[in-house]
Amino acid sequence: MKAIEGYFLITPDDLHWRPSNLMKIPNADYLERTGSENLGARLWRLPPKSANTLHKHIRAEEFYFVLEGVGRIRVGGETLTVPKYGGVLVGPDQLRQVFNDTDSEVLWLIVGAPEETEFLPGAQTKADMSLIYPVDPKQLPEELAGVEWPPES
Repeated sequence: MKAIEGYFLITPDDLHWRPSNLMKIPNADYLERTGSENLGARLWRLPPKSANTLHKHIRAEEFYFVLEGVGRIRVGGETLTVPKYGGVLVGPDQLRQVFNDTDSEVLWLIVGAPEETEFLPGAQTKADMSLIYPVDPKQLPEELAGVEWPPES
C-alpha cells in the first residue's frame, strides 16, 4: 500500500454526512478525499435506540472512541460500556456492533487500519461480503429487544 504524500487538512465543513447503507446511521468519512489506502476513519452519530451493523473485518483492527455520550459496543459475546473519551481496540476476527440503548445521541470516532480496499467503491474485484457479515448484520443486541431499527425509508 502506498503512503500519502504530504498532508491533508480536513475541516468540519469538508465532511459529508450520509446514512449508512444497511442501518441508516449518520456517518462522515474523514479520509475519503485523501485517497489513503492505509487508514480509514469515520464519525458515527448513533441516534437513541439504534445500532450499527454486526460485522467483523478481514485484516483491519478498529479503534472505537466515544466523543459524546456513553457508548455501548458488543464484541463477541460481551457487551461493553464505554464512557465519553474512552475507547476500545477490536481485532479483525471479532464480531462487533456499536449500539445506543439510551435516549441521547452518541458520537463515535472509529479508526481502522489497514484499509480493506477491496470493500471500497471502485474496487477492481468483487468483495465476498460474507467475510464481513458472517451472520445477519441487521440483528440487534438484546439490549434493544422490541426496538425497530433501521427506520423505514
